[in-house]
Amino acid sequence: MSTETPSAEPANNMTPGANTGSMRRPRQEKKVEITDPKAIRALAHAARLEVISELYSTQSSRTATELAQQTGLTPSAMSYHLRALQKWGIVVPAETAGDARERRWKAAGTDFAINSGGRVASPEFAVIDLELDAFRRRTHAYAGVRNEQRQRGESPESSSVVLASNLLYLTPGQRSELSRRVFELLREYELEDPSVIPPGAERTATMWSMIPDDRGVAGAARNGASGGS
Repeated sequence: MSTETPSAEPANNMTPGANTGSMRRPRQEKKVEITDPKAIRALAHAARLEVISELYSTQSSRTATELAQQTGLTPSAMSYHLRALQKWGIVVPAETAGDARERRWKAAGTDFAINSGGRVASPEFAVIDLELDAFRRRTHAYAGVRNEQRQRGESPESSSVVLASNLLYLTPGQRSELSRRVFELLREYELEDPSVIPPGAERTATMWSMIPDDRGVAGAARNGASGGS
């Protein structure tokens, strides 16, 4: 899932996520983009974001019970959230295999994005805040498991957590190009068949962000003005 604001076209005029010959899951692309402020506000709920992340990332169907176990909700509460996501065209009912007593749900497309159109005080920032909270929960859960392993006298495997931060000076075209290249690289590691997980593979959450750092704008403007006098 990504949140976006309008930007210049990438330098090579390719849209983000376009296939450039990299090895990736063969699929027909269908991007679900939410622009309605009411829909964006409806997404500002931790459980709904968990559902979107699960269904769009795995491209597999899930029942309300399965998703409820993952989010800590009751199946009835999860069914309510799934119907709300269906209302906005984000999830759709999936084919039922085997036990047909419980409906299965799947992503309405292959990719999901929130585009607020650059409006000030957009509800998309509430969504971003919840995504950051989810990242913190994953981090705390991972740390908790490693601490339990140590208490049992086990030697935890070497840490697979990576967190990096960089400050760059980018033109609008460079921002678009960088975004496209990062998403292309990530897609190279998607499973060809989401139902077949390679031996030894560990479910891994990734997060990538790019946001203008406006904190230094005033100082940079002053320096530019003094340098040109």
